[in-house]
Amino acid sequence: MLKIENLKVNYGYIQALEDISFQVKEKEIVTLIGSNGAGKSTTLMAISGLVDKTGGKITFDGQDITHMRPERIVHLGIAHVPEGRRIFPSLTVYENLLTGTMGNRKLTKQRQKELLEEQYELFPRLRERLNQVGGSLSGGEQQMLAVARGLMMDPKMIMLDEPSLGLAPIVVEEIFNMIVRIRDMGKTVLLIEQNASMALAIADRGYVLVNGNVHLSGSSKELLSNEEVKKAYLGA
Repeated sequence: MLKIENLKVNYGYIQALEDISFQVKEKEIVTLIGSNGAGKSTTLMAISGLVDKTGGKITFDGQDITHMRPERIVHLGIAHVPEGRRIFPSLTVYENLLTGTMGNRKLTKQRQKELLEEQYELFPRLRERLNQVGGSLSGGEQQMLAVARGLMMDPKMIMLDEPSLGLAPIVVEEIFNMIVRIRDMGKTVLLIEQNASMALAIADRGYVLVNGNVHLSGSSKELLSNEEVKKAYLGA
């Protein structure tokens, strides 16, 4: 579904990504792990068209999106849930969810209603807080709302940037269970996570980024048992 070939991104004189290549297959969870500054968030922003590329190629669902405008990339079916949630704090939960539908011009009113029901089933707490403003929600609830808003465009692939950041352990477990359910609903998931052990526990495959390069790759099982990964990212 997604193919990255020799991707390069510079921030001024600093090379953020250097010849990154990886693939994401349909209906799988792929995780990118690495330390701060490894290039994980930059990779997602490059896919979304939010940063300029200085080299390489990005193909999604058979189309070259390397230099496509962000809104066109969204309309092709890529939802990006950025780090920090970035919900609209003054809008209600319901209004926040409806903003997600703007990413898909083909949604009918009936399909919007079905998508709302899907989110309420996936995130029961959002149904309970429909008329609350987003800014009054807990951190975990805001993260759920951010993900649900991304799903409201009925994307083919959803990219999640640090969904567990700053959340209590019990909420983190809930978020990861939710990611598995999203995959089971038929969505493709590209996940960035500092919590490498939990990310690899639910992912099908993973890539380890170091200084803007893909340093290691393999199935989650292979990476979980890799001594270098265990020492650097799993606290072993």
